[in-house]
Amino acid sequence: MTIWLREHLFAIKSALTHLRAAPGNFLFNVLVVAIALALPIAGLTLIENIRPVSAQLSIEPEISIFLTPDTQRSSATALSIPIKKLLKDQNISAKLSFTPKEKALAAMQDASSIAEVLSTLGGNPLPDAYVLSLSNQDTDKLEKLVEQLRTLPDVDVVQVDSAWVKRLAALVQIFQMGLLFLAITLGVVVVVVVFNATRLQVISHQAEISVTRLLGATNTFIHRPYYYTGAFLGILAGAIALGVIAASLQPLNQAIAEFAKLYASEFRLLPLGLLPSLALLGASVCLGLIGAYLSVRRQLARAS
Repeated sequence: MTIWLREHLFAIKSALTHLRAAPGNFLFNVLVVAIALALPIAGLTLIENIRPVSAQLSIEPEISIFLTPDTQRSSATALSIPIKKLLKDQNISAKLSFTPKEKALAAMQDASSIAEVLSTLGGNPLPDAYVLSLSNQDTDKLEKLVEQLRTLPDVDVVQVDSAWVKRLAALVQIFQMGLLFLAITLGVVVVVVVFNATRLQVISHQAEISVTRLLGATNTFIHRPYYYTGAFLGILAGAIALGVIAASLQPLNQAIAEFAKLYASEFRLLPLGLLPSLALLGASVCLGLIGAYLSVRRQLARAS
């Protein structure tokens, strides 16, 4: 155990010595890798902030059935019978509620901005309506049901009220797939950058490596400092990318706060938590190690 620890401490010391010999090149590579990592980290931060909001939205579809304005109340209430028959024929379990136009008008008059407009109309312009709440299990029957509801007598408009929520969920899923593709692509970029940086290091220390081999050093002993260099590059770039994204949220939240006030919301972007941040740092280290591993083995195999 003591020998293993001493070997790794020596490798870390050698890696730091190599970095001090050319700090400019190392910092430039760190900056390039940090920029590549910042894009998927920013996307992941956005998804993690949107996910709780989208989870709170009900995606159970609701169908609003608006009747013609001149429909008699007896005909309006009797319409529940054919609606229930349609649900039974399609084996759909749904909650059906009737909203008379007087109740709808009273609800709209509670909103001061709309009450003034309604008062100028003189009468009640709103129709009687039904609201049909379906379960998620019946969403595949939605289109057929809507078409049949439109053919019922005295029905003026049939509107699916929760379709936009499903579109939002679909857009979030598409964004997640795009982020995954972006992360894989930029991960390859990170590996290539580390690969090239390590290759240049190995070339510049070729004479030192040759002397070390003559003294009986194993390939593992020779490779290990470069692995640590790749790991250092990865973790520093990951930390910088996380810090930049976290710092950029403050000015963004100032702009978002003004927009959210229009919808009586206090939505704000939060930085990634501890566990996701540690996972991203671990992924950055792994990418650095992969690039260094491939470069060292290829370069020293050609030199031997």
